[in-house]
Amino acid sequence: MAVAIRLNRKGTKDRPYYKIVAVDSRKRRDGVYIEQLGTYDPLVEGTNYSIDLEKADKWLSVGAKASETVASIIRKARTAASKG
Repeated sequence: MAVAIRLNRKGTKDRPYYKIVAVDSRKRRDGVYIEQLGTYDPLVEGTNYSIDLEKADKWLSVGAKASETVASIIRKARTAASKG
């Protein structure tokens, strides 16, 4: 089973927010996921994400592939964690 770390869309029309999830890569975008790692709200100004870096690192260490957007969020979270 190939695991992907990607966004799972929630919310309503024109008001999206996303869960950052570990999911079997063969499942559909909003299908059943293995584990929730965090959230991302593109409509919020400033820090619009929260992610559990320990869980993300665990999944990445066992071979999960992160989408481009999730990889960017992880980079930002690591940068913020190292500064603070």
